[in-house]
Order: sequence, then C-alpha cells, then structure tokens
Amino acid sequence: MSVSSTTSGTSAWEITAPWIKSSYSGPTGGNCVEVAFLAGGDVAVRNSRHPDGPALIFTRAEWDAFLGGARDGEFGPPG
Repeated sequence: MSVSSTTSGTSAWEITAPWIKSSYSGPTGGNCVEVAFLAGGDVAVRNSRHPDGPALIFTRAEWDAFLGGARDGEFGPPG
C-alpha cells in the first residue's frame, strides 16, 4: 500500500471534512487515531494528539486494502 503522493504530508488543519475518532481510542486522549472521508473519495488519517500535524492521505482502494488486511489479522506482531 502506498500513500497518495499528491497529498502526502497535508496538514490536518487544512482538511475540512469531519474527523472520526476510533472507538478503540482511550477516553483520556491517549493513543488516538482519527480518519476523515474526503469529498473526492480519499481517506485522511491523523494522530488526534496532534490535530494540526500531518495527515496521511490514502485512496479509497488503499484504505479498503488496509482494512481488509487488518480484519484478516495481517498486521499482528511478528511471532
């Protein structure tokens, strides 16, 4: 999976789409990941502890491939 080269490193504050926090994130603002679904179909990902920091932008196909791999357990620790 690659990150879209045209928008990689976009500042998260530039994204006007609503951010959605993972339900797995802690209530105290610990390690939180947020996503935003952009108008063109791309998906932005940011660290909510740094909301003005960089966002990674993925195409919808890249995002779907990542989610499929996560569901299938492909990203577990090596063992």
